[in-house]
Amino acid sequence: MTLSCLLVFMAQMATTIYLPSLPVVADDFGMSRSYAALSISVFVIGAAAPVVLWGVAADRYGRRGPLLASLALFVLTSAAIALTRSPEALLVLRALQGIGAGGAAIIARILVRDRWSGDELAKRLSVLSIAFITAMGGGQFLGGLIGRYSHWETGFAVLATVGAVAVLLTFTVPFESSRAVQRPSEVLRICLEISRQRAFLLPALAGGAGFATIVVLQEVSPFVFQQHFGLATDQYGSLGLLLGAAYFGGAMTVNRLVSRTGSGRLMTAGSVVMTAAGVLMIVLWSVPGLPDGGALVAFVALYCVTTFGQSVLFPNSMATAVSSGQGHGAYAVSLCGFLQQSMAGVAAASAALLHADLAWATVAAALGAAAWLMTRIAVPSAAPTAVATEGK
Repeated sequence: MTLSCLLVFMAQMATTIYLPSLPVVADDFGMSRSYAALSISVFVIGAAAPVVLWGVAADRYGRRGPLLASLALFVLTSAAIALTRSPEALLVLRALQGIGAGGAAIIARILVRDRWSGDELAKRLSVLSIAFITAMGGGQFLGGLIGRYSHWETGFAVLATVGAVAVLLTFTVPFESSRAVQRPSEVLRICLEISRQRAFLLPALAGGAGFATIVVLQEVSPFVFQQHFGLATDQYGSLGLLLGAAYFGGAMTVNRLVSRTGSGRLMTAGSVVMTAAGVLMIVLWSVPGLPDGGALVAFVALYCVTTFGQSVLFPNSMATAVSSGQGHGAYAVSLCGFLQQSMAGVAAASAALLHADLAWATVAAALGAAAWLMTRIAVPSAAPTAVATEGK
């Protein structure tokens, strides 16, 4: 769990430590807002693209080798980004960094799936959410301090250091051994078999819609807070602590209630919260003449509510989805990760083109509604499962 949490922390912080300095990066490289935002999108897309391949590699070669390969790629690209001065090289390196981060994050979840299932898996995934919280809140806060007292390159040096620590920790953990080599046609058959199961597909897509909502907000928020509301870099970074607190509240809600309430009901509840917050964001940006102070407070509150909803939705959606793939745990986790990261990547790429507040708020609300609709359909087949015992 310690290693898995560190890997999730590292992968998420690769975005949040960078967010406060995104307008500065645009100025340094002479890029437009849309081009700078692409450095977020290409990271998410890079993390999504080879996720299934990382899962196949984890099954074929065991967990350790692919994990070390992903960490090596992450550390090297993080160090290279700190040295680059080319906007084109920045985008390429961010995509490669995303590939490494995506591999590490999905193997972290495979490690957890190796040991637990059902509602107990949801509890363990909520523990991973604590690492996500730390990276979301602490990473953004640290990024704000870096933006004020240093320069954005320092954040990537920090990421390279965290990745190196994860490499060292990898050698202290026992891993599941490799399995029989699967032919590409067999891998495809297994993935298609898993994806045809409604109990897998609908929760996975619901979690992807929720994740996409958060990625859209992360991509537009530096410009909204710093350019629309005039916050300084460190002030924007400090808001990460509020977002972290909101995510922590959701993670603890899952940890305490999932055994009694079940993953399906909590999954639906999280999507309802996100949908309501998205609709209220549309109302916020539709009200003419609203004072900037009131609009700022309202937007921060709705951002935190959305974050809370996602922290309830996400671990339950993944636990529900991957628990349906009995006998193919690594494939189910990696396929789920691929679907969710892909949805987030597409949403992030679209958000880079949306400068109007009402436009991206509408996208966020639509994604929340899509998540709610899929959870409503999926819940009958996602009834609470018995709590698995450790090691099952």
